[in-house]
Amino acid sequence: MTTSCVVTGGARGIGRGIAELMVARGHRVVVGDLDADAAAATAEEIGAAAGVAMDVRDPDAHRAVAAEASAHGPLVAWFNNAGVGDDGTLASLADDQVRRLVEVNLLGSMWGCRAALAAFGPGGGDVVNVASLAGLGPVPGYSAYAATKAAVVSLSASVNAESPRGVRVHALCPDGVDTAMLAAQDPDGMGSQLTHSGGRILGVAEVAEAAVALVGSRRVVRTMPGWRAGVMRGAMLSPASAQHAAVLFAAQGRRAIRKR
Repeated sequence: MTTSCVVTGGARGIGRGIAELMVARGHRVVVGDLDADAAAATAEEIGAAAGVAMDVRDPDAHRAVAAEASAHGPLVAWFNNAGVGDDGTLASLADDQVRRLVEVNLLGSMWGCRAALAAFGPGGGDVVNVASLAGLGPVPGYSAYAATKAAVVSLSASVNAESPRGVRVHALCPDGVDTAMLAAQDPDGMGSQLTHSGGRILGVAEVAEAAVALVGSRRVVRTMPGWRAGVMRGAMLSPASAQHAAVLFAAQGRRAIRKR
């Protein structure tokens, strides 16, 4: 039986990588993106079922995309990948930036979960929420973004626990990924410096592969790399030490940025 899936923010970066892999697996993929032309072009290039305009801040847009996917076959997977990453301290961000972070990263994932759960058939399905290692601990200079991703991790675990048998919800938490969003960060900001302090920026392909690998698995939270997740969780247990460690990691990140 031909099945379908949805990838939000699927026109480029991690989303495009996920969409390509799901097409290769035989699914009829609907690529949703705020950029309608890019969504259509990507869908044509990778052989997806459709590329559609989608503003993840709009719950009706999620329901419309779910209906589009279901027209191509039973919906079995939904990837909430669309996100924004404005860096800066909470005090320095404009009101509109804070609102957009919450509406895209958190509410976008919520609306996606709701649409997917309503559209899955009796066999269930998988929702993969692309979160971040930033959601596992303090990230000064990236606080609003980190807060939205922490909420996405909590959302994933909670919805997974309350969902019926056959429905699985996952959170993928990668470190910094080589995307346009990362390139747009202020290299002099602590958020960017901490992102680059891990020794290696992840590639789009490996993160997309990790997202797709969660489909059908019982794993709720996947971190990349695992050791950085341990550092983040440790920082939550000792806030005073975390402040000192952040300064050291930021210095390490500055050196890494200069070498790029």
